[in-house]
Amino acid sequence: MTIALLLIGGLAVLTVGAELLVRGAAKLAAIARISPLVIGLTVVAYGTSTPELTVSAVTAFQGKTDIALGNVVGSNIFNVLFILGLSALIIPLSVHAQLLRFDVPLMIGVSLLTWVLGFDGRIGVLDGGILFAGLIAYTTWSVYASRKESRPVQQEFASEFGPPELPASGSGKRQMLANVGFVLAGLAMLVLGSKWFVDGASEIARMAGLTELVIGLTVVAAGTSLPEVATSVVAAMKGERDIAVGNVIGSNLFNILGVLGTAGLMSGLNDSGGLAVSETALRFDIPVMIAAAVGCLPIFLTGRTISRLEGGILLGYDVIYTTWLIFSAYGHPSLRTLKYAVLVFALPITVMVLVIDLWRHFRGRAA
Repeated sequence: MTIALLLIGGLAVLTVGAELLVRGAAKLAAIARISPLVIGLTVVAYGTSTPELTVSAVTAFQGKTDIALGNVVGSNIFNVLFILGLSALIIPLSVHAQLLRFDVPLMIGVSLLTWVLGFDGRIGVLDGGILFAGLIAYTTWSVYASRKESRPVQQEFASEFGPPELPASGSGKRQMLANVGFVLAGLAMLVLGSKWFVDGASEIARMAGLTELVIGLTVVAAGTSLPEVATSVVAAMKGERDIAVGNVIGSNLFNILGVLGTAGLMSGLNDSGGLAVSETALRFDIPVMIAAAVGCLPIFLTGRTISRLEGGILLGYDVIYTTWLIFSAYGHPSLRTLKYAVLVFALPITVMVLVIDLWRHFRGRAA
């Protein structure tokens, strides 16, 4: 295939796959009496992160550790800034209380853990084992917690998706199999579409002379995150806001615990001694990932919604981050101007908007 066909074909397959995955996952949630938030945090999030898992595991085994690490870090930044931003621009997203209490703080915690584990310049087999064990514990807790949801949460579920009634036994089995088929077909199409897109986009990036770290942080990260883009956007358009938000948070947790954990374990199969963590990643890219995770808390707290304005802010920072990477890669003289614009204009405006939103939120609660 030519590069253009890889890109266009990949996007088309991704779109159809996302529709099948969201449809199947939402129906399975109703049949199994599991909330759409948990489905978004686990089944959908893990499924749409399969491309990241495949790419990072293979590149780690091949010794291309910059791409493996950059894929995870870049995907997490892209998920928060671009996907949540774009989804919120389509429709303001409601934020479930569980995300504020547990999942977002956990996302911040594992992001910080990635930074700590990388201080020695490597994420090795032991580090990978620690992260993967965290994934097993988180998944177990999510499923267990969904069975103990309070009545208000159950009412929220019923109002959004309808009462979780089980159909008659014969038709129920057929529906279950059909929806499992939707999920599996959707996942297969997401993986295939991502591969085509990444192959084409990576070739373009290499022709442009970008480093493996920059390719991992931008082209590969965005390409493997396209399932999350398609799934969250489709979910937002269908009004399934829990899946739209939960997909992003769950994907970020899976990327660090599952993808980076597996890549660290896979690095033990060659002589690399673990995933190399460059000084650039420690000094800039991982802190940006942490900042994006921390930034979710005040945004989510403002009335437990992500407004269109806040979505626009997130998208703006994604553009700034991508531009920064490209300018840095080529040593562009405008990098200093961009840094000045961020420090003098973008950050103060962002802080002002968040402070005003938080003030309105807490004033409304006190009234």
